[in-house]
Amino acid sequence: MPGTLRVAVGLLLAETVVVAVIVAYLVYADLTVRDVVLQDALIVTGFAALIAVLLGVLARALIRRRAWARGPAVVLELMLLPIGWFMISAGVVWLGVPVFALGLLGAGLLVTPATREALGVR
Repeated sequence: MPGTLRVAVGLLLAETVVVAVIVAYLVYADLTVRDVVLQDALIVTGFAALIAVLLGVLARALIRRRAWARGPAVVLELMLLPIGWFMISAGVVWLGVPVFALGLLGAGLLVTPATREALGVR
């Protein structure tokens, strides 16, 4: 496995862990907050859980060198760009810049020639 693919998979796995921790926090918050709109809480928590599962599935597929996983993984990495941008715009620069950079790095690693060649993508 080329280094670019190895690092990209590592980033996806790290993102999976971070999102899973966020899901655990959301479940805790859903269960302990007094004033909660159940439908809204379930939507937010469910979406975060879905993203965590999707990140894990894509990381596993890339470890097995499944070419179909590259496109969705690039899309998920690019989804970090607007999140980071809005964090920066909202004044949370200390967190927004790393999120933005992580999105660029992850997407960049997945589109490098070495990664494409390892996955058999032309």
